[in-house]
Amino acid sequence: MATGGGTMPNLEGQASNFAHSGAGRSGAAVSAVVAGPDPSSALGLHREPMYNWQATKSSVKERFAFLFNNELLSDVKFVVGKGRQAQRIPAHKFVLAAGSAVFDAMFNGGMATTSAEIELPDVEPAAFLALLRFLYSDEVHIGPETVMTTLYTAKKYAVPALEAHCVEFLTKHLRADNAFMLLTQARLFDEPQLASLCLDTIDKSTADAISAEGFTDIDLDTLCAVLERDTLGIRESRLFAAVVRWAEAECYRQQLPLTSENKQKVLGKALSLIRFPLMTVEEFAAGPAQSGILFDREVVNLFLHFTVNPKPRVDYIDRPRCCLRGKECSINRFQQVESRWGYSGTSDRIRFSVNRRISVVGFGLYGSIHGPTDYQVNIQIIESDKSLTLGQNDTGFSCDGTANTFRVMFKEPIEIIPNVSYTACATLKGPDSHYGTKGLKKVVHESTTGTKTTFFFLSSPGNNNGTSVEDGQIPEIIFYT
Repeated sequence: MATGGGTMPNLEGQASNFAHSGAGRSGAAVSAVVAGPDPSSALGLHREPMYNWQATKSSVKERFAFLFNNELLSDVKFVVGKGRQAQRIPAHKFVLAAGSAVFDAMFNGGMATTSAEIELPDVEPAAFLALLRFLYSDEVHIGPETVMTTLYTAKKYAVPALEAHCVEFLTKHLRADNAFMLLTQARLFDEPQLASLCLDTIDKSTADAISAEGFTDIDLDTLCAVLERDTLGIRESRLFAAVVRWAEAECYRQQLPLTSENKQKVLGKALSLIRFPLMTVEEFAAGPAQSGILFDREVVNLFLHFTVNPKPRVDYIDRPRCCLRGKECSINRFQQVESRWGYSGTSDRIRFSVNRRISVVGFGLYGSIHGPTDYQVNIQIIESDKSLTLGQNDTGFSCDGTANTFRVMFKEPIEIIPNVSYTACATLKGPDSHYGTKGLKKVVHESTTGTKTTFFFLSSPGNNNGTSVEDGQIPEIIFYT
């Protein structure tokens, strides 16, 4: 009796991961994808009369479909599955070799098997029958209980058309509460299209996705792939709490005591992907500071980052998770840069409106004329008519002494409605800086797809450090459409 190895692709490592991740279970983990009957369970051996059966089949497709799972003319048998669950399934080498390069190599290659019975212990019987039915008749029989095992089998035997049907089935039933489970399988099976759709779903419904049971079952690499994203729609404090839940589950899987040190150990590189600077000091104090997962010096540095200026350097990303799709855009309202703009504690302000809905994520500001310098800065966006502050950030930035602009970002994107007046504010503390001149009242940004976003600028009356349409600070607005 031969085994189905040899000339087939080496997927043993994938198979073990497949079983560990839950995709190999024929029960609850995969059935969470979608409820409903599984047609694969009805596949059985043909027992029709054999004499003159050809006369009852009017097409090649009907004749081949009749031979599916049929002892008639069979020249090979597969023992599929393990133990008591194993099934002996008859097949026809010609049909299998015509539909799969792996089977062709198995039967006709340089190391072709001569055995009439081949063991396939790593394949589920229902999935193998679904594969054979497809090769014999082009019929697709997959359901929630077998879709993952069928995808595994289709990839193992190089039948991309059946792979595509499995991915399509999963895509149709993708939801926030199964997105992480499907993402793990998409990465395992190298299905980039499905993985991308899972990530989009996680971006749009992050809170629901991380609350689902499947979140704590993902592997470390998948966790890191998600934490690296700029487009997650959730507060960083809630994301941290979910990551702690994952660490506790991973300690359990590795049979480690639930200590802070072990949680830190299993998180590894994922911990550095949490964007602690995006939290408020209250959120940080109530969660991460008391978790024991951070070293004491890291807690102190982050508290200093929240509370003092100039801010100490921290080893965590402070780029906002903007929850937005597409490409970051920016406009510059000045045509020329000059020297010496002073600061006395009063904010620089400029009013603006736009012709379409956008989300502002930060400003570009001018830096020092005296070489490399650190600035303290408070940035705000105010809805002008209501005097309502929509977003603000107390932060800092470092400049290199050039006339370039330097990015200062909000912690969260600020939605800007068309034809509403807003005031952009920046209060800087630091030495004299460069400033812009020959300002424009109207600036048009055109995307690569031809979409135009038009900004209109007006000078802001009242308490202002001198910035106007014509000259001053706040040269750039950074936004997403």
